[in-house]
Amino acid sequence: MIFLGPLYDWAAHTYSGRINHFPLIRLTFYSLDKTILYFLIFLGLRLWWRHHRHYRGQWGREILVWLFVFYLMLVFALTVFRGTYFPWQLQFYWHRPLSEINWQLWTQTAKLQQGQSIVDFIYNLFGNVAWFIPFGMLYPVLRQRRIGMIQTVFTGMAVSVCIEALQFILYTGITDVDDVMFNTLGALVGYLVYWVAHRLLHHR
Repeated sequence: MIFLGPLYDWAAHTYSGRINHFPLIRLTFYSLDKTILYFLIFLGLRLWWRHHRHYRGQWGREILVWLFVFYLMLVFALTVFRGTYFPWQLQFYWHRPLSEINWQLWTQTAKLQQGQSIVDFIYNLFGNVAWFIPFGMLYPVLRQRRIGMIQTVFTGMAVSVCIEALQFILYTGITDVDDVMFNTLGALVGYLVYWVAHRLLHHR
């Protein structure tokens, strides 16, 4: 790790023997570290673009763009690009049979529910919902023209399908229709939060 190495070493030394699900914490550290690196690259390119194009857009909206990009990078780092740090480390598995995809709703989630680890079940169910709530909140704000719930939810679902497809091709996770369902639900919840906040702000 480039940025969080010392902090991770301290956490591993202190908690690795005490926490059963420390690999999840390790994944979070590595994903956040990668996200910081690529976000800094994006930020440099974005600021250069603003200067080169003499772009004078509002800085409040610009910060929201940065936040949205950082969020998306972190989601993809956590779900897709787990075992690699640089693009040239990626390995593609083009010949995997489609039968390895879980097409049946609730099958994988039910297995986790019946298993011994309640943490895995909670993370799979509520975590997949929670990770897409920011998408439903920020995406309508950043669009140049006003969009509705259907467009926001459909776009969130498309991003989720993209994640699952990349997981399948890169062999970095279980490609599961449940994840798409929960992610889409998260985008819906996020949009409802945005809609309520928008109504409250414009009726003051």
